[in-house]
Amino acid sequence: MKIAIIDYETGNLRSVSKALELASNNVSKKLSIEIINSSKYLNNFDKVVLPGQGSFKQCFNSLNSIQGILDGLSDFVIVQKKPILGICVGMQLFSSFGDEDGGSEGLGWIEGKVKKINVKDLSFKLPHMGWNNIQITANSKLLNGIDNNSHFYFVHSYAFDVNDKTHVSATTNYSTEIVSVIEKENIFGTQFHPEKSQDNGVKILENFVKI
Repeated sequence: MKIAIIDYETGNLRSVSKALELASNNVSKKLSIEIINSSKYLNNFDKVVLPGQGSFKQCFNSLNSIQGILDGLSDFVIVQKKPILGICVGMQLFSSFGDEDGGSEGLGWIEGKVKKINVKDLSFKLPHMGWNNIQITANSKLLNGIDNNSHFYFVHSYAFDVNDKTHVSATTNYSTEIVSVIEKENIFGTQFHPEKSQDNGVKILENFVKI
């Protein structure tokens, strides 16, 4: 099995790669992980990981700067139905639109908007940074073997407001309810960083490898 990590100059690629390697030790499949910054060989891979940190608009523009990558990913995910995992802003890019920095369209694979977290208690500061637990709301391939209320590591000020709640597998409370895991057919995403979330994060990546 070959997994591509998309390098569009955002996200901690080496940490994601190392965490995937660690996850692969618990899986019987032989795994090859490559960091790529071109759409040329995308179809040689079985799965894709799209990391991301920074602003939504910056990340979308940076991704779009790779020639042919938007069409390549659309074919990979929407036509061929191969699995993709978005991490943090990588997950947010699956949305229709992001409000940050004046706004930007997203990939449009899951309807909804990415909006600034509406903290109702001013003692909750932005960014939402550090460990927080998740509430599992649906059966999920990505969360197989993960206990409800497990802790993961978050760093973000914006959150994905998903239109169809059947695509939400887990939420997190930070003064308000935040979508923390999404799943739609072959499209998977985590608002938290599995590569920074110790054993629970490795288990998430292991589940993605197994899908």
